[in-house]
Amino acid sequence: MAICCISLGVYAGALILAPLLLGIIPRVKAWFAGRQGQPLLQIYYDLIKLSQKGAVYSTTTTWVFRLGPMVCLASMLTAFLMLPMFGISAPLQFHGDLLLFAYFFALIRFFMIVAAMDTGSSFEGMGASREAVISMLTEPSFFLVLATLVKHNNSFSLSEIFNSASPNWSLLPGPVLALSGISLLIVILVENYRVPVDDPTTHLELTMIHEVMVLDNSGPDFGFIMYTSCLKMWITTSLLAQMLIPAMPTYPVWSRPLAIFGTMIGLVMLIGVIESVMARLRLVRIPSLLVGITTASLLGFLLLK
Repeated sequence: MAICCISLGVYAGALILAPLLLGIIPRVKAWFAGRQGQPLLQIYYDLIKLSQKGAVYSTTTTWVFRLGPMVCLASMLTAFLMLPMFGISAPLQFHGDLLLFAYFFALIRFFMIVAAMDTGSSFEGMGASREAVISMLTEPSFFLVLATLVKHNNSFSLSEIFNSASPNWSLLPGPVLALSGISLLIVILVENYRVPVDDPTTHLELTMIHEVMVLDNSGPDFGFIMYTSCLKMWITTSLLAQMLIPAMPTYPVWSRPLAIFGTMIGLVMLIGVIESVMARLRLVRIPSLLVGITTASLLGFLLLK
């Protein structure tokens, strides 16, 4: 009973803290630019404001457009419950849950694409087309990183992979960890629509990818999309943090959760630094980057014995 209460508290706390990660990135960028920047809790204010507004729908849209944000949020919440967190096994776990976890990301992407196309807007259709191409090039790298973890731990369950405390368990070998870690970091940037692949702060329809797909969303629907992005950032950074901070039986119980959360904060700060020191890549250069990380993750998988 006590374990269930702790697990419930951890996951409820993660749901509350998820928007905080996206609030850190603008603060880092503001510090680099010598500005004060927006409040750290600005995303919380935005979510509350959006929940109090009404949604406006175009006469062109159908039920597909209205269903999109809800399906995206529900899928991300389900994936959230399948991810072990801070040494606590996931509430939803079974043999092979890793594959379903990965395909929830594809389901979210699919509904975002069809919802954007349902608007009948040429700009949103253009963004949906770009999203489909980029996702096609990103998924092999994501699956190869997961396959590397499966090969190393001989398990298809995320909870068993990240919470194994066997005395024979060890961190991924250095070269494999470097290749897989860098590949997963780029996947995080792609999945969360960050520089150098996309820029969530731009207002130029001709260069946007994610933002142009949600131009017609408003009110609570746009709030669902924003919170889905917050959860996605939490899940993807937690995935990389747990890969970098293994479960070891000799560590104190409290040390790994603290190290994982600290690593997640460090990762979002790193994203802020990346966005501050480099510009977004030209669209024609993005496929080369994604093919490169797929090659790197494949090499990491092959190097693992």
